[in-house]
Amino acid sequence: MSFNIIQNIPSPEQMLQKVAMPQELKDLKAKRDAELKSIIEGKENKFIVIVGPCSASDEDAVCDYVSRLGKLNEKVKEKLFIVPRIYTNKPRTTGEGYKGMLHQPDPEKGANILKGIEALRKMHIRAIKESYLTAADEMLYPENLAYVDDMLSYIAIGARSVENQQHRLVSSGIDVPVGMKNPTSGDYSVMLNSIHAAQSSHTFMYREYEVSTKGNPYAHAILRGSVNKHGRSIPNYHYEDAVLVHELYQTQGLTNPCVIIDTNHANSKKIYSEQPRIVSEILHNRKVNKDLQKMIKGVMIESFIEEGNQKVDGHVYGKSITDACIGWDTTEKLLLYIAENV
Repeated sequence: MSFNIIQNIPSPEQMLQKVAMPQELKDLKAKRDAELKSIIEGKENKFIVIVGPCSASDEDAVCDYVSRLGKLNEKVKEKLFIVPRIYTNKPRTTGEGYKGMLHQPDPEKGANILKGIEALRKMHIRAIKESYLTAADEMLYPENLAYVDDMLSYIAIGARSVENQQHRLVSSGIDVPVGMKNPTSGDYSVMLNSIHAAQSSHTFMYREYEVSTKGNPYAHAILRGSVNKHGRSIPNYHYEDAVLVHELYQTQGLTNPCVIIDTNHANSKKIYSEQPRIVSEILHNRKVNKDLQKMIKGVMIESFIEEGNQKVDGHVYGKSITDACIGWDTTEKLLLYIAENV
């Protein structure tokens, strides 16, 4: 093989000791994890809102944003369960571009994965301390999960990863809710097969071990829209789409039927400003159909301090350097609206 070794990376156990979660934060996470699982199970009626920047590239801006969410949470916590998006790995369709904090702790400098792991752990710990909220991230690389799984309350499997066997098997051993996105093709059977695999027990190789898992009963669907062969975005947040997923859930015999709807990506045709309108339609659909009200348990929203996006070297504080996001003022109004209408 033509791999060139750049540096050795310490084991997850070593990194968890080097940049350790304080016990009080571990206790907070355990409490939030239990509440989120209860919502997925249908034992609590709170509505899940997974909200935050497309990518977490700047610790100060991310922690500022999450602290604002923490303050807002005090107003809506009886109705909503807020999970900040702190995404530190970014899929790149062509393999080029900013791959997230894990690869590049400084977006304008080259890769340094060791420093990236340290940086993202420090950012997560600071964010939890300042907001009392625990976050969501995407499991882009299953072998890297062990470096952050002690911090996350929610894990997403992306549209390009959901068909991958390793992602499915590793998801079966995760002890927090895992959302399986529909693939970019939009094929619901792929998503549902992925959920089935994640909810089942398996024996497989993970890192340097042979492991067995019991299955994750909190694995569920995320609808994010699709792209057809002509490159056109096809939304799947509409009433008819949700009804179809409900019907498919009934025939699959899966545990805890649950759908989270991603309001950006192909659902918004990457027009970030459409997200509040899409949320409004989702809430309306839940109101007119009791089955959908039970099944649709939350939304994903891409949001940051400043609206829109910029290039990596843009230097506008709190503005996304990947996908465009709604700004804080719009976000605050939207979350208050959701709380009033769930």
